[in-house]
Amino acid sequence: MGKPRRSADTFELPIDASHPQFVNVVGRAFSILRCFEHGDGHLGNQDIVRRTGLPKPTVSRLTFTLAALGYLEYSPSLEKYALGPAVLSLSHAFVKSHDVVSVARPLMRELAEYTKSAVMLGAADGRRMVLLDVFQGDDTFHLKLDPGARVPHGSTALGRADLAARPQAVFDRHLAEIESECEPEQWPRIRAGIVRARQDYENYGFCFSLGDWNPDVFAVGVPMVSADRSRILAFNCSGRVTAVNRDKLLHDFGPKLVALRNSVFDQTGGRF
Repeated sequence: MGKPRRSADTFELPIDASHPQFVNVVGRAFSILRCFEHGDGHLGNQDIVRRTGLPKPTVSRLTFTLAALGYLEYSPSLEKYALGPAVLSLSHAFVKSHDVVSVARPLMRELAEYTKSAVMLGAADGRRMVLLDVFQGDDTFHLKLDPGARVPHGSTALGRADLAARPQAVFDRHLAEIESECEPEQWPRIRAGIVRARQDYENYGFCFSLGDWNPDVFAVGVPMVSADRSRILAFNCSGRVTAVNRDKLLHDFGPKLVALRNSVFDQTGGRF
């Protein structure tokens, strides 16, 4: 029979727990690691049970195993877990093995200094975007976001850029997933912003978030699809609302962000 062949177009065909090759125990272990959001120090098993919905005996076994492997560290005094050094080792290996980050850095720094704004590179991480790199162009206006932080998919320019590049079927699926975790009264506004961003991407080549995530921030985002169509990364440029308006994003920051994306794509040959 041979081995099942995986589609190279992974961003068009998302893989979830229903896939026949999906190993549930691995998925559950990583769902525990994902519980540690930016700023979380220690979590107990009961905290993890609430965040994952997994049975407590399962969580207890998995946290013990992850601690034994160095991905978690157990504090006897707190009776809670923190992320372990093995997680940092993985993230370091990821950054070092991807030329796109090193290629993008000087260009992102240059754009951040020109725009006096924050320029970010991110990738989808479930229903969030994880930041791969961040450059701040305004010392007086820090968003308190560092590499490794995760931001929302639906309300940020970074996340909307990622969604805008998805095929329609996958875009619709992501909309349903975002709706499932959104407050009902907020969903019409968030959905309208995502749909409008997709239209803006078709019209201008980039999309906006005008105070939708942070009322003090206006931002523009652009996706970058790999040459083999297996991955999407996204760039954004976020400035303070008192210094940036939509016209500035449309005619200045947006085109320059597209030029940055194109330069990174050309220098890497679209391989990332």
